[in-house]
Amino acid sequence: MGLAIEVKGLYKRYGSHEVLKGMDLSVAEGGVFALLGPNGAGKTTFIHILAGLLRADRGIVRVAGYDVTMEKLRVKMSISLTGQFAAVDDMLTGTENLRMLGRLNGLSAAQAAARATELISQFDLEAAGGKRVGTYSGGMRRRLDLASSLIVPRPIVFLDEPTTGLDTRSRRSLWDSIQALASQGITVILTTQYLEEADQLADRIAVIHEGRIVASGTPAELKARIGEEVIELLNEEGEVSHTLTTDGTITSIQDQLLMLAQQAPPNARVRLRSPSMDDVFLALTESADSNSNKEAKRA
Repeated sequence: MGLAIEVKGLYKRYGSHEVLKGMDLSVAEGGVFALLGPNGAGKTTFIHILAGLLRADRGIVRVAGYDVTMEKLRVKMSISLTGQFAAVDDMLTGTENLRMLGRLNGLSAAQAAARATELISQFDLEAAGGKRVGTYSGGMRRRLDLASSLIVPRPIVFLDEPTTGLDTRSRRSLWDSIQALASQGITVILTTQYLEEADQLADRIAVIHEGRIVASGTPAELKARIGEEVIELLNEEGEVSHTLTTDGTITSIQDQLLMLAQQAPPNARVRLRSPSMDDVFLALTESADSNSNKEAKRA
Protein backbone atom coordinates (compact mmCIF):
# COMPACT_ATOMS: atom_id res chain seq x y z
CA MET A 1 0.00 0.00 0.00
CA GLY A 2 1.38 3.41 -1.02
CA LEU A 3 1.05 6.85 0.49
CA ALA A 4 -1.87 9.10 -0.40
CA ILE A 5 -0.28 12.08 1.37
CA GLU A 6 3.36 12.79 2.23
CA VAL A 7 4.30 16.06 3.92
CA LYS A 8 7.70 17.06 5.34
CA GLY A 9 8.69 20.34 6.98
CA LEU A 10 5.63 22.30 5.82
CA TYR A 11 5.52 26.00 6.69
CA LYS A 12 3.01 28.69 5.77
CA ARG A 13 2.57 32.24 7.03
CA TYR A 14 0.33 35.18 6.25
CA GLY A 15 2.30 38.34 6.88
CA SER A 16 3.69 38.04 10.40
CA HIS A 17 1.30 35.24 11.38
CA GLU A 18 2.79 31.75 11.02
CA VAL A 19 -0.11 29.38 10.37
CA LEU A 20 1.74 26.10 9.76
CA LYS A 21 4.92 25.54 11.72
CA GLY A 22 6.85 22.61 10.30
CA MET A 23 4.22 19.92 9.77
CA ASP A 24 5.20 16.33 8.96
CA LEU A 25 2.52 13.84 7.97
CA SER A 26 2.14 10.58 6.08
CA VAL A 27 -1.27 9.12 5.17
CA ALA A 28 -1.59 5.64 3.70
CA GLU A 29 -3.99 4.94 0.85
CA GLY A 30 -7.53 3.93 1.77
CA GLY A 31 -9.78 4.60 4.74
CA VAL A 32 -10.62 7.84 6.55
CA PHE A 33 -7.88 10.05 7.98
CA ALA A 34 -9.07 12.87 10.25
CA LEU A 35 -7.29 16.14 10.94
CA LEU A 36 -8.70 17.17 14.30
CA GLY A 37 -8.31 20.65 15.72
CA PRO A 38 -10.16 23.80 16.80
CA ASN A 39 -10.90 26.78 14.55
CA GLY A 40 -7.68 28.57 13.71
CA ALA A 41 -5.48 25.49 14.15
CA GLY A 42 -4.45 25.54 10.47
CA LYS A 43 -6.62 22.72 9.11
CA THR A 44 -8.13 24.57 6.15
CA THR A 45 -4.82 26.14 5.15
CA PHE A 46 -3.26 22.68 5.22
CA ILE A 47 -6.00 21.19 3.03
CA HIS A 48 -5.76 24.06 0.54
CA ILE A 49 -2.02 23.48 0.19
CA LEU A 50 -2.59 19.75 -0.39
CA ALA A 51 -5.21 20.58 -3.04
CA GLY A 52 -2.88 23.03 -4.79
CA LEU A 53 -5.01 26.07 -3.96
CA LEU A 54 -2.27 27.64 -1.82
CA ARG A 55 1.49 27.57 -2.16
CA ALA A 56 3.58 26.53 0.83
CA ASP A 57 6.39 28.81 1.95
CA ARG A 58 8.65 25.79 2.26
CA GLY A 59 8.46 22.04 2.66
CA ILE A 60 7.80 18.92 0.61
CA VAL A 61 4.18 18.09 -0.24
CA ARG A 62 3.20 15.05 -2.30
CA VAL A 63 -0.37 13.97 -3.04
CA ALA A 64 -1.05 10.61 -4.73
CA GLY A 65 2.70 10.44 -5.29
CA TYR A 66 2.84 13.78 -7.14
CA ASP A 67 4.55 17.00 -6.08
CA VAL A 68 1.85 19.66 -5.59
CA THR A 69 4.11 22.40 -6.97
CA MET A 70 5.78 20.65 -9.90
CA GLU A 71 2.92 18.31 -10.91
CA LYS A 72 -0.20 20.38 -10.29
CA LEU A 73 -2.27 18.87 -13.10
CA ARG A 74 -1.58 15.30 -11.98
CA VAL A 75 -2.56 16.25 -8.43
CA LYS A 76 -5.74 17.94 -9.69
CA MET A 77 -6.71 14.77 -11.59
CA SER A 78 -6.22 12.69 -8.43
CA ILE A 79 -8.37 14.61 -5.94
CA SER A 80 -11.81 15.95 -5.16
CA LEU A 81 -12.35 18.79 -2.70
CA THR A 82 -15.49 19.68 -0.76
CA GLY A 83 -15.30 22.85 1.33
CA GLN A 84 -17.20 24.03 4.37
CA PHE A 85 -20.05 25.57 2.39
CA ALA A 86 -22.27 24.11 -0.32
CA ALA A 87 -21.14 25.10 -3.82
CA VAL A 88 -24.29 24.34 -5.78
CA ASP A 89 -26.80 26.45 -7.72
CA ASP A 90 -29.99 27.09 -5.72
CA MET A 91 -32.04 27.74 -8.85
CA LEU A 92 -31.36 24.30 -10.36
CA THR A 93 -32.61 20.96 -9.15
CA GLY A 94 -30.21 18.52 -7.56
CA THR A 95 -30.15 16.40 -10.69
CA GLU A 96 -29.63 19.43 -12.93
CA ASN A 97 -26.68 20.53 -10.80
CA LEU A 98 -25.01 17.17 -11.18
CA ARG A 99 -25.69 16.95 -14.92
CA MET A 100 -24.25 20.42 -15.44
CA LEU A 101 -21.11 19.57 -13.50
CA GLY A 102 -20.76 16.35 -15.46
CA ARG A 103 -20.81 18.27 -18.75
CA LEU A 104 -18.31 20.81 -17.37
CA ASN A 105 -16.03 17.91 -16.48
CA GLY A 106 -16.05 16.58 -20.03
CA LEU A 107 -18.77 13.94 -19.84
CA SER A 108 -21.20 13.50 -22.73
CA ALA A 109 -24.86 14.35 -22.12
CA ALA A 110 -25.69 10.67 -21.70
CA GLN A 111 -22.73 10.06 -19.39
CA ALA A 112 -23.57 13.12 -17.28
CA ALA A 113 -27.20 12.02 -16.93
CA ALA A 114 -26.20 8.48 -15.95
CA ARG A 115 -23.64 9.72 -13.42
CA ALA A 116 -26.16 12.15 -11.93
CA THR A 117 -28.70 9.36 -11.47
CA GLU A 118 -26.05 7.14 -9.88
CA LEU A 119 -24.96 9.82 -7.39
CA ILE A 120 -28.51 10.88 -6.52
CA SER A 121 -29.16 7.27 -5.52
CA GLN A 122 -25.81 6.82 -3.73
CA PHE A 123 -26.42 9.85 -1.51
CA ASP A 124 -30.07 9.05 -0.80
CA LEU A 125 -31.47 12.06 -2.67
CA GLU A 126 -34.00 10.32 -4.94
CA ALA A 127 -36.97 12.13 -3.38
CA ALA A 128 -35.24 15.51 -3.75
CA GLY A 129 -33.45 15.08 -7.08
CA GLY A 130 -36.17 16.86 -9.02
CA LYS A 131 -36.53 19.74 -6.54
CA ARG A 132 -34.73 23.08 -6.60
CA VAL A 133 -31.70 23.08 -4.31
CA GLY A 134 -32.98 26.29 -2.70
CA THR A 135 -35.63 24.15 -0.96
CA TYR A 136 -33.11 21.66 0.46
CA SER A 137 -32.28 21.28 4.14
CA GLY A 138 -28.71 21.81 5.28
CA GLY A 139 -28.00 18.10 5.39
CA MET A 140 -29.40 17.53 1.89
CA ARG A 141 -27.28 20.38 0.51
CA ARG A 142 -24.13 18.93 2.06
CA ARG A 143 -24.86 15.48 0.58
CA LEU A 144 -25.44 17.07 -2.81
CA ASP A 145 -22.22 19.06 -2.49
CA LEU A 146 -20.32 15.88 -1.69
CA ALA A 147 -21.95 14.15 -4.65
CA SER A 148 -20.94 17.09 -6.86
CA SER A 149 -17.29 16.66 -5.95
CA LEU A 150 -17.46 13.02 -7.08
CA ILE A 151 -18.84 13.57 -10.59
CA VAL A 152 -15.55 12.25 -11.92
CA PRO A 153 -14.28 9.59 -9.46
CA ARG A 154 -10.95 10.41 -7.84
CA PRO A 155 -8.79 8.25 -5.53
CA ILE A 156 -8.48 10.97 -2.85
CA VAL A 157 -11.31 13.11 -1.44
CA PHE A 158 -10.70 16.11 0.80
CA LEU A 159 -13.60 17.05 3.08
CA ASP A 160 -13.01 20.33 4.91
CA GLU A 161 -15.35 20.38 7.93
CA PRO A 162 -18.23 18.92 5.88
CA THR A 163 -20.71 18.74 8.76
CA THR A 164 -20.30 22.31 10.03
CA GLY A 165 -23.70 23.77 10.92
CA LEU A 166 -25.62 20.52 10.53
CA ASP A 167 -27.99 19.10 13.12
CA THR A 168 -27.30 15.72 14.68
CA ARG A 169 -29.48 13.72 12.28
CA SER A 170 -28.03 15.38 9.18
CA ARG A 171 -24.49 14.96 10.52
CA ARG A 172 -24.98 11.24 11.07
CA SER A 173 -26.50 10.83 7.61
CA LEU A 174 -23.43 12.46 6.09
CA TRP A 175 -21.23 10.18 8.19
CA ASP A 176 -22.88 7.21 6.46
CA SER A 177 -22.03 8.74 3.08
CA ILE A 178 -18.40 9.27 4.10
CA GLN A 179 -18.07 5.71 5.36
CA ALA A 180 -19.53 4.47 2.06
CA LEU A 181 -16.80 6.34 0.16
CA ALA A 182 -14.08 4.71 2.26
CA SER A 183 -15.65 1.28 1.68
CA GLN A 184 -15.10 1.84 -2.06
CA GLY A 185 -11.33 2.16 -1.52
CA ILE A 186 -11.29 5.96 -1.72
CA THR A 187 -8.91 7.77 0.63
CA VAL A 188 -10.91 10.35 2.60
CA ILE A 189 -9.01 13.20 4.27
CA LEU A 190 -11.42 14.79 6.72
CA THR A 191 -10.89 17.96 8.74
CA THR A 192 -13.14 18.45 11.74
CA GLN A 193 -13.42 20.24 15.05
CA TYR A 194 -15.91 17.66 16.31
CA LEU A 195 -14.21 15.12 18.56
CA GLU A 196 -17.00 12.56 18.23
CA GLU A 197 -16.85 12.81 14.45
CA ALA A 198 -13.15 11.97 14.35
CA ASP A 199 -13.67 9.12 16.81
CA GLN A 200 -16.58 7.62 14.86
CA LEU A 201 -15.26 7.97 11.31
CA ALA A 202 -11.49 7.89 11.28
CA ASP A 203 -9.15 4.94 10.99
CA ARG A 204 -6.34 7.29 11.99
CA ILE A 205 -6.29 10.80 13.46
CA ALA A 206 -3.76 13.65 13.55
CA VAL A 207 -4.34 16.31 16.20
CA ILE A 208 -3.42 19.82 15.00
CA HIS A 209 -2.78 22.57 17.50
CA GLU A 210 -1.52 26.04 16.59
CA GLY A 211 -0.05 24.94 13.28
CA ARG A 212 1.65 21.80 14.53
CA ILE A 213 0.72 18.13 14.62
CA VAL A 214 0.97 17.26 18.30
CA ALA A 215 0.00 13.58 17.97
CA SER A 216 -1.24 11.00 15.49
CA GLY A 217 -2.48 7.43 15.59
CA THR A 218 -5.63 5.36 15.69
CA PRO A 219 -8.37 6.54 18.05
CA ALA A 220 -7.51 3.65 20.38
CA GLU A 221 -3.80 4.52 20.35
CA LEU A 222 -4.47 8.17 21.15
CA LYS A 223 -6.79 7.26 24.00
CA ALA A 224 -4.22 4.83 25.41
CA ARG A 225 -1.68 7.65 25.61
CA ILE A 226 -3.58 9.31 28.45
CA GLY A 227 -4.48 6.18 30.44
CA GLU A 228 -6.71 3.13 30.49
CA GLU A 229 -9.45 4.45 32.77
CA VAL A 230 -10.75 7.88 33.76
CA ILE A 231 -12.12 8.71 37.22
CA GLU A 232 -14.69 11.48 37.41
CA LEU A 233 -15.61 13.26 40.63
CA LEU A 234 -19.27 14.32 40.72
CA ASN A 235 -20.64 17.16 42.85
CA GLU A 236 -24.03 17.21 44.59
CA GLU A 237 -25.76 18.20 41.33
CA GLY A 238 -24.22 15.23 39.53
CA GLU A 239 -21.90 17.44 37.50
CA VAL A 240 -18.28 16.49 36.83
CA SER A 241 -16.08 18.69 39.02
CA HIS A 242 -12.75 16.92 38.56
CA THR A 243 -11.21 14.35 36.21
CA LEU A 244 -8.22 12.08 36.79
CA THR A 245 -6.62 9.53 34.46
CA THR A 246 -5.18 6.19 35.55
CA ASP A 247 -3.29 3.34 33.93
CA GLY A 248 -6.20 1.01 34.70
CA THR A 249 -4.44 -0.97 37.43
CA ILE A 250 -5.99 -1.44 40.87
CA THR A 251 -3.04 0.34 42.47
CA SER A 252 -3.36 3.38 40.23
CA ILE A 253 -7.12 3.64 40.68
CA GLN A 254 -6.77 3.18 44.45
CA ASP A 255 -4.13 5.91 44.68
CA GLN A 256 -6.30 8.36 42.76
CA LEU A 257 -9.36 7.55 44.85
CA LEU A 258 -7.41 8.09 48.07
CA MET A 259 -6.25 11.47 46.80
CA LEU A 260 -9.81 12.43 45.88
CA ALA A 261 -11.08 11.29 49.28
CA GLN A 262 -8.76 13.77 50.97
CA GLN A 263 -10.06 16.68 48.89
CA ALA A 264 -13.69 15.90 48.10
CA PRO A 265 -16.70 16.46 50.39
CA PRO A 266 -18.09 13.33 52.11
CA ASN A 267 -21.19 13.12 49.90
CA ALA A 268 -19.27 13.38 46.60
CA ARG A 269 -19.56 10.49 44.16
CA VAL A 270 -17.16 9.04 41.61
CA ARG A 271 -17.56 7.07 38.41
CA LEU A 272 -15.16 5.18 36.17
CA ARG A 273 -15.18 5.34 32.38
CA SER A 274 -12.95 4.79 29.37
CA PRO A 275 -11.07 7.77 27.89
CA SER A 276 -12.87 9.81 25.22
CA MET A 277 -11.50 11.92 22.38
CA ASP A 278 -12.33 14.95 24.55
CA ASP A 279 -9.84 13.68 27.14
CA VAL A 280 -7.25 13.04 24.44
CA PHE A 281 -7.64 16.44 22.84
CA LEU A 282 -7.49 18.35 26.12
CA ALA A 283 -4.45 16.39 27.33
CA LEU A 284 -2.54 16.81 24.08
CA THR A 285 -3.27 20.50 23.59
CA GLU A 286 -2.56 21.33 27.23
CA SER A 287 0.77 19.51 26.93
CA ALA A 288 1.57 21.40 23.71
CA ASP A 289 0.70 24.73 25.36
CA SER A 290 2.92 23.88 28.32
CA ASN A 291 5.84 23.01 26.06
CA SER A 292 5.35 26.23 24.05
CA ASN A 293 5.38 28.30 27.24
CA LYS A 294 8.60 26.61 28.39
CA GLU A 295 10.24 27.32 25.02
CA ALA A 296 9.11 30.95 25.16
CA LYS A 297 10.61 31.38 28.64
CA ARG A 298 13.93 29.85 27.54
CA ALA A 299 13.99 32.21 24.55
